[in-house]
Amino acid sequence: MSYVLALNCGSSSLKYQIFDSETRNVVVGGNVEKIGQEDSFITQKYPDGAKNRKDTAMKDHNEALNVVMFMLREASIDMNEIMAVGHRVVHGGDKFASSVEITDEVIRAIEELSVLAPLHNPANLVGIVVAKQLLPNAKQVAVFDTAFHQTMPDYAYRYPVPAAWYRELGVRRYGFHGTSHLYVSKRAAAMLGKPASDINVITLHIGSGASATAIRGGRSVDTTMGLTPLSGLTMSTRSGDIDPGIIFYVMERLGITPAQIQVHLNKQSGMLGLSECYIDHRDIEAAMAKHDDNCRLALDVETHNIKKYIGAYMAELGHVDAIVFTAGVGENDDIVRQMATVGLEELGIKLDAAKNAETFVFKGCGETVLSAPDSKIKVFMIPTNEELVIVEDTIAVANGTYNPNHLEMEYSFLK
Repeated sequence: MSYVLALNCGSSSLKYQIFDSETRNVVVGGNVEKIGQEDSFITQKYPDGAKNRKDTAMKDHNEALNVVMFMLREASIDMNEIMAVGHRVVHGGDKFASSVEITDEVIRAIEELSVLAPLHNPANLVGIVVAKQLLPNAKQVAVFDTAFHQTMPDYAYRYPVPAAWYRELGVRRYGFHGTSHLYVSKRAAAMLGKPASDINVITLHIGSGASATAIRGGRSVDTTMGLTPLSGLTMSTRSGDIDPGIIFYVMERLGITPAQIQVHLNKQSGMLGLSECYIDHRDIEAAMAKHDDNCRLALDVETHNIKKYIGAYMAELGHVDAIVFTAGVGENDDIVRQMATVGLEELGIKLDAAKNAETFVFKGCGETVLSAPDSKIKVFMIPTNEELVIVEDTIAVANGTYNPNHLEMEYSFLK
């Protein structure tokens, strides 16, 4: 048997999954949380639902990965049978339009791009370096969040700012959540019974972080996140789109630094900033039901902005075959899905209220058609599977069968 390890290193967390390279089935996986804190811990999960938690201090990602290897051995995983490691890398800039085998040159490029993703790329790099040390015989592959969006035309990715900012500083729209948008758009094509190259879809990745993407002929042509993951839709703690003049005004009035305004916009805004108390949609909606006006406002702002981008991307695409909801909120929040699409009947979008109200991934639902039979545009709920994209790209790169044109890749989930 041979395995593939999918690795996702966050700033203070680490997610991992071991896949059987033949069947693509998950063998074991887990999360490491609170890295760098005394109360850090790891939870290993098994396909049968069993969990094994280990509380141990892990001061950095190096120690965390060593603990992961220990836990995998306890699960009877032979380290010598891990043939490849697929690393999620958040920012690939415009240097990487596809997944690549990791070389010293690739590592240098990821390091250079850390200035654009200071919370993510450095952690991704640590995972790469440590995995190379602990698994020297495994191929190491980088799968970039930004790669799927490198097909955007220049008029979609360029900002109307001094051209020197683009040439010298790399200021442009890059987009994120690329593996998720890729996966669900291809599954939408399968549900429509068409090749991905023949469909236009709007994909809505609504979770703690959120982004929408306009996809024409299977390729990303526009997306809401930009130079960083801060722009676009309203998110749990990130502001999404705001007037940039607000930043200068607040910094001057409060006398705060760029680092402090970063914290405000990334950690204290969005749903938390509007509700003043909640991040989780379940809490917000429960409070809204009790007439909490701040929570009502938070949900209205969020769904209003989703609806605006649906309309904008419909105008951009001209013809739309389907709208796809995915990620934690998109897969499990019928209220958000309903509020984001209500009133769009004249545009050909009509939700089946009963079907929407009973569709939740946490209750075991899979891919579901949420639109009414007479809806001109289909509305789907498709559970995302970013790890499967990472694994399939990693296996293909390791085997020499990878095609950088994702429309020509023979992914198992196309069927």
